[in-house]
Amino acid sequence: MHPKQHPHGAPTGHPGSHDVKMAAQRTTLDDGTPAARLIAWEVTRSCNLACKHCRAEAHLDPYPGEFSTEDAKALIDTFPEVGDPIIIFTGGEPLLRPDIFELVRHARSKNLRCVMAPNGTLVNDEVAQKIKESGIARCSISIDGPEAVSHDFLRGVPGAFDGALAGIEALKRAGVEFQINTTVTRGNFNSFKDIFKLAEKLGAAAWHIFLLVPTGRAAQLGAEVISGEEYEEVLNWFYDFRKTTSMHLKATCAPHYYRIMRQRAKEEGLPVTPQTFGMDAVSKGCLGGTGFCFISHTGQVQPCGYLELDCGQIRETPFPEIWRNSPQFANFRNREAYKGKCGPCEYHNVCSGCRARAHTMSGDYMAEEPLCAYTPQKLR
Repeated sequence: MHPKQHPHGAPTGHPGSHDVKMAAQRTTLDDGTPAARLIAWEVTRSCNLACKHCRAEAHLDPYPGEFSTEDAKALIDTFPEVGDPIIIFTGGEPLLRPDIFELVRHARSKNLRCVMAPNGTLVNDEVAQKIKESGIARCSISIDGPEAVSHDFLRGVPGAFDGALAGIEALKRAGVEFQINTTVTRGNFNSFKDIFKLAEKLGAAAWHIFLLVPTGRAAQLGAEVISGEEYEEVLNWFYDFRKTTSMHLKATCAPHYYRIMRQRAKEEGLPVTPQTFGMDAVSKGCLGGTGFCFISHTGQVQPCGYLELDCGQIRETPFPEIWRNSPQFANFRNREAYKGKCGPCEYHNVCSGCRARAHTMSGDYMAEEPLCAYTPQKLR
């Protein structure tokens, strides 16, 4: 799977319980630090797939340095200290961790909303029932093509598409809500309507698109990365397409969407409110270090799964201290630290650019977003 806020990405929901949860979350802590809204936790890097756009590999045994059950529960105990975060149990393949449901139940005992990002291929009726009983509110399953050939190409294992569909059917039988995640590449963005139709046919609660971040093995997919102009085209199409369905659609790792949404809404004379645009109206593009973080299988805290920036090691420093005091997170929270056109951009507060793409493509995580085709008013 992805190095997941995926997912990357968070399995979320709209409208419904997730929106209520997100709206009710604390926005700041007592000392003024932004509260964490989402924590993606790579509970294991082991996986049964070898996706071309992921850093995990087809490796079924635990990786060195993964947390013991006791240490994992101790980490969970600290999560409420940084807000009311939704916890995304991800990987690798989270279902390869033997104690995964014990950890989910422990998190639920702390009144934390829990979601999961499996790849679907290991989900049968028995596993789906355990997912349901443990308290997982939603699963995200990645589908990157409308049929097996295109999906299996990215997933690196024949049968991945059929396995994901079988897993989805098991989740449905168990009554577990699910969403579909799709990574945008040059090879599949012309098939988006067909992928959406599949998601709709399957009964997904939401469809989230992810703009490819060329990091890890994805760095070898350079030809699949769309240009800044194509990025604009895809997101404008997405803005228009969302009007045609009642399903919740969300663009992730695509911070420009929040600019485009406001530009298009202004053209159409629409107010950007939760009534017109749901939670997109009160969310923003890059949440890394400001409302979201990723915790690796060894306990390294990062802005997201795509940006392997060491912001603190949990085995050395308690997680709440890292969240509050990380110098890198302080940069993300300081508009003056953004370089190039991202700092002076009038849409900075709702976009901020993708820090992982900036780092991967320019070597500086605070550089301007390299795939943005927009010129801020102050620089014209």
